[in-house]
Amino acid sequence: MTTSQKTALITGANKGIGKETARRLGALGITVLIGARDAGRGEAAAEELRADGADVRFVPLDVTDETSVQAAAQHIDATFGRLDILVNNAAIAAGPQQPSETPAATVRQVYETNVFGVIAVTHAMLPLLRRSAAARIVNMSSELGSLTHLADPGSPWSPYYSILLPYCTSKSALNAITVLYANELRAEGILVNAVSPGYCATDLNRHTGMRTAEEGAAVAVDLATAGEDGPTGALLAEDGPIPW
Repeated sequence: MTTSQKTALITGANKGIGKETARRLGALGITVLIGARDAGRGEAAAEELRADGADVRFVPLDVTDETSVQAAAQHIDATFGRLDILVNNAAIAAGPQQPSETPAATVRQVYETNVFGVIAVTHAMLPLLRRSAAARIVNMSSELGSLTHLADPGSPWSPYYSILLPYCTSKSALNAITVLYANELRAEGILVNAVSPGYCATDLNRHTGMRTAEEGAAVAVDLATAGEDGPTGALLAEDGPIPW
């Protein structure tokens, strides 16, 4: 897919994997819109990336606030007239707690960002994405959302599954959402995929991850710029598909 004159929106992109995804897409000549709740942090991230010569701009966006989401869509419409790439990156976690100790309110809070926020943003941006010649939607998921791995007590990630019910199940839901959007939009040439960046050192895990945020951004960038023969409706890591 040619990157000339293309515009990408990345939610939660003022830090971590989102910012590194913005950096990489900007280096390809794509205009990148950094969506962030905090104006100061969003502007600072955009300024940092512009120093590298990229066209990066801040867009106020709280994925849990429908008014904010609609305002962002209206801004993108008025400024660019379309959107070519949407990366649903914003996410939160909660815990650690055993499933039996996790209150519904905690799960609901995580789902507001990780699940309902993705639906709200995707719904608002779809009219703009449909104006693109080759739109791409990338949902930042996790291997921790794999039901195959969740069901395997011998999985090396089993200790995390057992204490992160809100996060793990939100990513399982996101994977299902990805497939459903992919099925609907396939005929329109819009490719929709979920990616697992791996265990990257970010604020989400107090920087305990083994990979860098830059490494985690690689697979998202690959799918955001995939050609018409690229995959859709898949959960992919850098080394290939992850079982559902």
